[in-house]
Amino acid sequence: MTESKHQEYDYKLVTLCEAVWGKGYISPGGTREVERIVGDTVLEGKQVLDVGCGSGGISRFLTTRFSTGHITGVDVDAYLVGLCRQQAGDAGLADKVSYHCIEPGPLPFSDESFDIVFTKDSLIHIKDKTAICQEVFRVLRDGGEFIASDWMCSEDPITPEMQRYIELEELGFGMGNQRQYYDALFAAGFQEIQFTDRNAWYRDLAREEHSLLAGELYDELVADVGRDFTDHNVEIWAAMCVVLDRGELRPTHWAAKKPG
Repeated sequence: MTESKHQEYDYKLVTLCEAVWGKGYISPGGTREVERIVGDTVLEGKQVLDVGCGSGGISRFLTTRFSTGHITGVDVDAYLVGLCRQQAGDAGLADKVSYHCIEPGPLPFSDESFDIVFTKDSLIHIKDKTAICQEVFRVLRDGGEFIASDWMCSEDPITPEMQRYIELEELGFGMGNQRQYYDALFAAGFQEIQFTDRNAWYRDLAREEHSLLAGELYDELVADVGRDFTDHNVEIWAAMCVVLDRGELRPTHWAAKKPG
């Protein structure tokens, strides 16, 4: 398996994200949001693929909370995968979770390798939603489930406010709307596709996070990652709050099943 040299997340960004969202989490909601995504899906004893495993908090939580068989985490960011491996080892979970740094593109696994594919807020980095949904379908066993969340936009044209937010983030966003995700999942062959819009939840939480960044966490972050970087992220959160309030940024969960 060829390791990717791709990097968008570095020490500063991971430090800031984890200061806001918790150790091992580089997207919002922590363990409660992960539990909501899992819902009624049975993970016990299952082979799970975590696409875009981030800094590893989710896969460590999944295996301890839900007694998974084995979790394989993949990411294109070598720095993140290094953190995942280190922290899994420190937690004594190296036999329960493994991580691979992969090149962008097709998933490097055989057909029907996994019972469950999980991803949280990662597919936004992949512009071709149809291609990634086809890959997830391919690596799932018959009857397998795709449980996930992602940052989506409304179906309206991109506004100047949304464009400003995307440009401030500088994370190669491939923003799509719920209809585009549904079409990609359906075209791949998934059935029983269900979406849960989480805009209202994060709209309120994001304002609290912005207040933390600009207030209680500010001096600590300035000392750790620098004033310019901290100020830039305070600006990002302010722009994000605008598009959340306007209903243009719509965090969304989904669940879909491969027939079997």
